[in-house]
Amino acid sequence: MPPIGEAHVLIIATNRFEESELFGPREILLGKGAKVTLASMTMDEIMGTVHDEPGKTIKPDMLIKDATAADYDALLLPGGVGNPDQLRTHEDAIALIREFANTDKPVAAICHGPWLLVEADLLRGRQATSWRSIRTDLKNAGANVVDEEAVTDGNIITSRMPDDVPAFTQALIEAIEAKA
Repeated sequence: MPPIGEAHVLIIATNRFEESELFGPREILLGKGAKVTLASMTMDEIMGTVHDEPGKTIKPDMLIKDATAADYDALLLPGGVGNPDQLRTHEDAIALIREFANTDKPVAAICHGPWLLVEADLLRGRQATSWRSIRTDLKNAGANVVDEEAVTDGNIITSRMPDDVPAFTQALIEAIEAKA
């Protein structure tokens, strides 16, 4: 993998993503020279939330069904309650998450984003964290749940909440650079 300035990161999201968990890492990555692409279920603008209140919108660059792990160096999964709840029933999204994981590329999920890792069955035997209300789901999926800003276990990176965006994004950057 390339250094972060040459990396290409894919974000997948849909409506009701937590605004700071998409825009925060995206801005940090872009600021370090990485290329960032946003994929969604449709090409319509998607709306973020700020603690469940309407937030900013953003237009996807492509459809999830057209993305492949081979074209990217890492995958980022923002939280928000509605975003992963919708995506976990989207077969193309789950298949893409598994594809990234199975090719040993970094997969980073924050807040409620780890629900997607549960759905993809990627947490069994791994250390992980999340928003506190879904930690039982992670445990039931076989994860060793801890309460830390950012947790890296192999190629899986998890984080708890919007306040952890800097540590979460740094863990993702380190994972990408470690693969270089």
